[in-house]
Formats: sequence, C-alpha cells, structure tokens
Amino acid sequence: MDSGNAAWMLVAASMVFLMTPAVAFFYGGMVRAKAVLNMMMMSTLAIAVTGIIWTLWGWSISFAGKDIGGVFGDPITGFLLKDTVTAKNGVFTSLDSANAAYPHTVDIAFQAAFAMICVALISGALAERVRISTWMIFVALWVTLDYAPMAHMVWNHGLLAADGPISNAIGAQAHDFAGGTVIHINAAVAALVIVLIIGRRIGFPKESIRPHNVPMVMLGAFLLWFGWFGFNAGSAFAANGTAGYAWVSTTIAASGATLGWLFTERVRTGHYTAMGAASGMVAGLVAITPAADVVSPLWAMVIGLLAGFVCCLACGLKFRFAYDDSLDVVGIHGVGGLLGTLLIGFFGTGTGFLAGGNFRQLLVQFLVALIAIIYAAAVTGVIAFALEKTIGWRVSKDQEVIGVDQSDQGESAYDFGSILN
Repeated sequence: MDSGNAAWMLVAASMVFLMTPAVAFFYGGMVRAKAVLNMMMMSTLAIAVTGIIWTLWGWSISFAGKDIGGVFGDPITGFLLKDTVTAKNGVFTSLDSANAAYPHTVDIAFQAAFAMICVALISGALAERVRISTWMIFVALWVTLDYAPMAHMVWNHGLLAADGPISNAIGAQAHDFAGGTVIHINAAVAALVIVLIIGRRIGFPKESIRPHNVPMVMLGAFLLWFGWFGFNAGSAFAANGTAGYAWVSTTIAASGATLGWLFTERVRTGHYTAMGAASGMVAGLVAITPAADVVSPLWAMVIGLLAGFVCCLACGLKFRFAYDDSLDVVGIHGVGGLLGTLLIGFFGTGTGFLAGGNFRQLLVQFLVALIAIIYAAAVTGVIAFALEKTIGWRVSKDQEVIGVDQSDQGESAYDFGSILN
C-alpha cells in the first residue's frame, strides 16, 4: 500500500465530486431565472440518488460482481460494499488484497464521483420542463441499468474493454482513458433520447431563450476545468508521470478548444463571447478525456482546436432538426466525446493511423463507440418511455410558463420584490 497514491486518489475523487456542483453552476447560469433552482436541484439529486444506488448495487454491477456475459457484474457480491468495507476493532476500514496500490474504499469513492457527474450531465438537455420526482426515479434506474453496466463493459474486462472480445477480434486494444465513451457519449445519447420523448420547451425554437447569469456559467466552467484534473489525471490511478502528463494534455486541449470555439464564433457572429469561451473549455475537456494519456502535446492541441470548431458548429444542429437539447449536451458532450474517441485512431501514439499505427485502432474505437451508442439509446429509451407513460416527465404548460422553481418546488432563486423595494 502506497500512502502517496492513496492520498492522490482521495484528492482526485474529491475533485471529480466537485465537478457535479460545478455542473450545477454551469447549467444553472444558462437557464432562465425562473428555472435556476430546479436546474441546480437536478445536480444535487444526481449526487444523492447515485450515492445510494452506488452503495447498494452500483459498485457491484460495475466493478465488484462476477462478470455476466461481459455486460455487467452481479449486484450481490459487492452489495452494500460488503466486498470492500470491513470493521477492525470497531472502526471501519478497507478490505484489500495484498497487492492493492491504494485502499479499495478510495476506488469506490473515485468511481462513485464518476457516476454522479455522468448522470448530472444529462440534466442540461431537459432544462426548464421536467418534474423533480420523475428525475429522481430516472437517476436510480439509469445508474443501475445503463451507467453501471457501461462502466463494467469498458473498464472492468467486459465486452468493450481493452482486453475484451471486440478488441481481441480486431487485434487492437480499445482505449477510453477517463470516460469518452462511459461518461460523455453515454450521457449525450441518453439526453437526446429523453429529449425526443418529452418534447420541446414552450417557445422553442422560435422564442429567444437566453442564459440569465453568464458569470455563473463561467464559474461553473472554471470549476469543471479544475475538477477535470482529478477526472483525467486521477485516471492514471497513481501519483506518477502519466497523471502529470494527463494534467498537461488536458490543459493543452482545453486551451485549444477555447480558442477554436472563439475563432469560429468570431467568424460566424463577429463576436468573442464569454458563453463561447465557457462552452469551448468544456468541449476541449470532453474531447481529450478518452485520449489524455496516449496523444502527444501536438495532437492534444489539434484535438482541442478541432473540438472547439466542430462542437461550436454541432450545437446549431438542434435548431435545424428542432430537437430541444436545452444546454447543448449533445453538441458538446456527445460530439466532443465521439470526436475524442475516434481521434485516438488517428493520433494515438504507436497505434493511431497518423502516429505510427494502422487502421485497426480506428476500427476498434469506432465499433466500441457504436455499440455504446446503441446500448445507451436502447436502455434509456425503455426507461424514459416507461416513465413518460406512467408518472410523466413534464410539468404542465401553465407550470412551465410560471417556472419550474415556483411551480414544482415552491421557491424562487431571486426575490425581485425585495430588490425593488
């Protein structure tokens, strides 16, 4: 057991946890004033509900349980963390194997924080029209049936893993360093499916729906960037050079994407905007996530620039196709995650098509992403449709016009009467 690794992974887990409050600020500033508390509550409940589900069976399905068909682990082996947590002399500690680099309880914390941020990302697409009660039930079902199995498939020797059957058949190891597939593609596909089922906000796309607090958006974006150092560098699972390089490549890509988005925005609208800078930061962070340990500084920069340009353009697709992805979860996380996943096939050192490898890496990245998209769409579709046909997703039209903060939660973020008085 290495105390340095243990300390670093505890810090990384805490940084990843901070990303969900950061999403609350990021998304909260982007909605109208009448829905900001509802938006932030969705992140709050992503934390709370996922924390319970992860303890009960999420950890077991993802990492602790016996493999079932390469898709998920059994929910019993690690139920209530019984495989990992033990009491010695009345004090709870970690039950570890002799060769553990750091306590398994730390890994539970780190992976729980990943699950929390993943489901919180979905909420941005559903802004201003979804009931809190339905959201809580969705989080419990989705973490159980989608996120936990996806994490198992990619990160725990499952169907989509580097040592899984698809990689073995192609002769190249699928690579998802910190969650391009598990987190970003997964969340974005889920968001799109739900949006198509529940429909658009009143007034979209004809009515201009603008963020109510851009400084709050910027605060959320900066906190996300900070938390991403735990997200990516922590995925080295040690305080080592790979962690250090992941910090560096993450910063390079985020910087490149910020500039790429702003330059694209300048050409299209004549302005550099704070919203564009915040969105560009996140796009670059998303795109480098699966590749942070295997691309050179040059290619990290290229990935960032491409992400800024492509994601900026992709966010406009919702107006062309009239699907109301309120806060651009699909355009940023879906497109950015897919872009980063596929670009490993071009830029991955020693394996990528342009970096000393061949087409096999690109093929395995494509197939893994495609299967993840199909799985996420199918599972989310069943869950979302069942909820729509039973308890319903949306508040009423009158409640939506009033604002979900007041109608669904009975509170308001700002007391405008006191301000005016």
